[in-house]
Amino acid sequence: MTPSNACSSYRHAGRLVVLGLVANALQFAPVDAWATDEIQVYNAEIAPVGTFTLQQHLNYVWQGSTTPDFEGGIAPFHTLNGTPELAYGVTDWYEIGFYAPFTVDATGTFIPGGVKFRHLFVSPHAEERNLFYGLNIELSYQTPRFAQSPFGIELRPILGVRENGWEAIINPIIDVSFGSEGAVDFAPAMRLARQVSGDVWVGAEYYANMGPLGNFSTIDTQQHNLFGVVDFKAFGLDVNFGVGVGLTQGSDAIVTKLILGRAF
Repeated sequence: MTPSNACSSYRHAGRLVVLGLVANALQFAPVDAWATDEIQVYNAEIAPVGTFTLQQHLNYVWQGSTTPDFEGGIAPFHTLNGTPELAYGVTDWYEIGFYAPFTVDATGTFIPGGVKFRHLFVSPHAEERNLFYGLNIELSYQTPRFAQSPFGIELRPILGVRENGWEAIINPIIDVSFGSEGAVDFAPAMRLARQVSGDVWVGAEYYANMGPLGNFSTIDTQQHNLFGVVDFKAFGLDVNFGVGVGLTQGSDAIVTKLILGRAF
């Protein structure tokens, strides 16, 4: 076999493996729980080469469902959801990251959510570009209280434009979960923001989970949330704060979110 034919065969085999995994997940229709430990639109900015960044994601559900999405799950009402995230800049286009999600439920019980590892590939120096892009590939293990399917992959494309003090970003996320309750869900996220001064930006962020690809959930059970957000720096920290409202019956009605970040 010539090298070119071998490469073609390997690519074909790789495609068959990926299609097989997706098909296996798609044959199960139930919608998995929508993890709210990280509410963020990725903007393709990564840690400088050889530098660590630490972020703490927090959000609180002031008004949401009092029943879990599945038997044995966590009811969103009055939960504090969080994710400490450690990332490292490997090159100017590649960052690796580690997460450890958790929830504190309405009774004050601390519930660990598992672990997540991600590989983030981006256009170098995205913060200096008018057009920027990237792809986040995230591998996860979630505990039984967090999800019906313990193992999953997130594919998060990133596409953004920044011009004249405005930025618009879209993350058309595909969430793949495996197992008897697996699914391939479409969960897009978007951001439109305006720079008002220096490091201060104000804008809107939109998050949704429409359910399985090719078999979307009914609109009333889909999750659609709209946040008003502000980004700024304080005490050496990057800060993102937002207040969100649910747009459908299946969404948490009122949520606040906070992200604190620092490079070191």
